[in-house]
Amino acid sequence: MNRLLIATLVLLCGVSQPVQAQDDEGQKAVLITGASSGIGRNMAEALAREGYYVYAGARKRADIDELSAIENIEGIRLDVTVQKEIDAAVVYVREAGRGLYGLVNNAGVGVIWPLIEVDEADMQFQMDVNTFGPWRVTRAFSPLIIESKGRITTTGSISGILSGMMAGPYSMSKHAVEAFTDSLAREMEKFDVAVSVIEPGNYRSSIIDSLIHRLDERGLSAEDSLYQEEIEGMIRRFSEGYDESYYKEPDEVSAALLEFLEDVNPKRRYMVVPEERQAEITIRQIITEMVQLNERHQYTYDRDELIAFLDDALAALGEQ
Repeated sequence: MNRLLIATLVLLCGVSQPVQAQDDEGQKAVLITGASSGIGRNMAEALAREGYYVYAGARKRADIDELSAIENIEGIRLDVTVQKEIDAAVVYVREAGRGLYGLVNNAGVGVIWPLIEVDEADMQFQMDVNTFGPWRVTRAFSPLIIESKGRITTTGSISGILSGMMAGPYSMSKHAVEAFTDSLAREMEKFDVAVSVIEPGNYRSSIIDSLIHRLDERGLSAEDSLYQEEIEGMIRRFSEGYDESYYKEPDEVSAALLEFLEDVNPKRRYMVVPEERQAEITIRQIITEMVQLNERHQYTYDRDELIAFLDDALAALGEQ
């Protein structure tokens, strides 16, 4: 691609000219989507402190400028639902000359509403960001990651395992990330690219704020809903300040990302929760699903056989 075409594409998509790499040989570059706030911002700052060069994706000019003011961080315009912005970001990163060791698909949104009543536009919005977003970005940046034999991770959620009333849209999007991770990991093995999913529990983030904003923006109310009582209770909790402010900062999530990037033998899944109870209910749910899947079919396994399967899995991970 010639330089005139590159400059034109970058200009049209609102991305600045690349900051050329200088005297940073050996410094690994990582791109993080959704880095303007919450978990993504925490990740960007944590990696920058550890000496990584972070391309921090954001949608607003003010956020891009604020991120760029931090040492080892360069904010870039990147909306994971806009293909031309993704393409421009790829050009930008390649032209900067640092390569790309890590890709972190972190951008995410939350839609909470009963599945049989949720508007199709809201469901499309949910999937467009949380499910199609990682796929779009990974597809676009994969040549750079393959060149560096680097690493790809996506911010999932224990909500991809746990599903509850009115959380269906969000849980569906995060459950899809599970399949995305496993398939991508198998496909990237031949290129020596490691793939994982980081699955946080309830840490402080901006997702509740964005959820409340969307409820207001869409003018959604409980009137005429079959779930009026439940919706009114949810909105009341949000209105009373349920903004996750009492949750821990997501430092442990960023630590899991750093472990994935630096471990010689990285894990496929990094469940990171602030309390034991969240770990317990998540693991119990996985076991419950196994038992349900095994229930009353032609090849049902008995207890001893199931335990043998568990022992085999633990042994394969070197935990027995």
